[in-house]
Amino acid sequence: MNTQLRLRRILVPRMDAPFPLWMVFPVIFAALYASHFSLLRLPYYWDEAGYYIPAAWDFFRTGSLIPITTMSNAHPPLPSVYLALWWKLSGFSPEVTREGVLLVASIGLLAVWRLAQRVAGSGQVAFWTVALTALYPVWFAQSTLAQADIFAAAFTLWGLVYALPDGHRRPWVAALWFTAGVLSKETAVAVPMTLAVIAVLEGFRSAQPERHRRWKEAAWFASCALPLIGWYAWHYAKTGFIFGNPAFLKYNAQANFEPTRFFAAFGHRLLQLTAHMNMFVPSLLTIAALMLSPRLDAAGNERPRISKSVLWRIFFILLANAVLFSVLGGALLTRYLLPMYPLVLLVAVSTFSRRVPYWQAFALLSAAAFVAGLFINPPYRFAPEDNLEYARVIRLHMAGIAQLNRRFPGSTVLSAWPVTDELTKPELGYVKTPYQVYRLEDFTAGQIDRAADDPGGYSTALVFSTKYDPPSLLLSLGPKSEAIDQQYFGLHHDLPPEAIALRLHGTLNWQREDHAQWIALIRFNRQFEARTQLAEPVR
Repeated sequence: MNTQLRLRRILVPRMDAPFPLWMVFPVIFAALYASHFSLLRLPYYWDEAGYYIPAAWDFFRTGSLIPITTMSNAHPPLPSVYLALWWKLSGFSPEVTREGVLLVASIGLLAVWRLAQRVAGSGQVAFWTVALTALYPVWFAQSTLAQADIFAAAFTLWGLVYALPDGHRRPWVAALWFTAGVLSKETAVAVPMTLAVIAVLEGFRSAQPERHRRWKEAAWFASCALPLIGWYAWHYAKTGFIFGNPAFLKYNAQANFEPTRFFAAFGHRLLQLTAHMNMFVPSLLTIAALMLSPRLDAAGNERPRISKSVLWRIFFILLANAVLFSVLGGALLTRYLLPMYPLVLLVAVSTFSRRVPYWQAFALLSAAAFVAGLFINPPYRFAPEDNLEYARVIRLHMAGIAQLNRRFPGSTVLSAWPVTDELTKPELGYVKTPYQVYRLEDFTAGQIDRAADDPGGYSTALVFSTKYDPPSLLLSLGPKSEAIDQQYFGLHHDLPPEAIALRLHGTLNWQREDHAQWIALIRFNRQFEARTQLAEPVR
């Protein structure tokens, strides 16, 4: 009888029933695939090329969960295992990789859909939250980049589906999803641990048997740390390091506890959550909407809202992540906050729906701002991986390497990361035959002077902008802020290609510029002794 009822619900659903997930997922994936189609064949970029693809490539070839061809950062291995499985099934290529990552991004957006339905109780709110999340430039860019953050975001959001609502929680299911997130990236543990602390505190305020239920929830949420502890123990047994190589640990954690650095980073994180990449549009519209009274339905009742307890949990999750990533992470990369943006947008869209007549106009305005943010760079410094600027950088690198192959094949090339990896690792998709390289950290005056003292080490230079420096810096916090960014967050200024050629006594053979990013090829007509330096910048 139960089987017949389930079959009837599938074949003849209620007209007012929400769309089932099996119908929603293909629509999400098709929309993502179509919107990312032109990006699928791009070779690997930045931390993809520097860590995640080499780590997965090593596992694919050797079965080793510890990277061999790059330094181990002790990141958990689930993304490597997933990518290796895709390569085993479909072949090793950037297109296969990006399609696999796109599938994970779609699973994450499906979680956003389900989470919005559960806490807001509205299909329209769910639709617009998913649409805005998918269009938000940071999420859009990360949806095809093979980095751990999109994996951790997707699994964390599914954990929240079963952990965040007031009723019908399933903490053991949430714990399984949170565990998958933690085994994708260690910092994903922040969300379940925050929920565990909240559950413990709620338990102290409750009487039995509610207290026991809250503490049981807390135990389930905290249990996802156990596999991470096991991974670190295994990593220590294999490498002698718990949290990765010492240089990585120092750059991303140990050097980050100065108060000035923390408060500067915390300010950056708050801006990233509320204003970065045109997020200020829905943020300001939410503030405006809060000035209006709630709308009434046909029965004269206020329209439903996200409960106060859920809003408080969201607030503490956002705060915990802002604090955590003000300490961890040498670079202030926005992608570390990836699972937080759907929560911000869920609160915004729910507020629009509850308080604003014709509220879809607010959602459309936010969507238009996000689409603009994909193509138009903000008037301040940012990481190219935060919007489609990263694709321009990849194409610039491809163009420069094509010129190098055509004009000076087989030369020893002075360059900096990530181009040094692009030239020496054919599996990244830029070259078929590796080059010998002379490595610099960047193209600042000090690094160029170091290269000038060793003119016999290279015959060609492929130089490029290692940071995005907008042509007009309209938004800046002043020279003191810039000095802090230089001291703590790696801000530097590359010399222009003409100045590099002049200092190194070379000839500028070719250059190209696109949206304030540039790349140039310099040739040196002298005898040289080819050799490869081992030092690389810490990432």
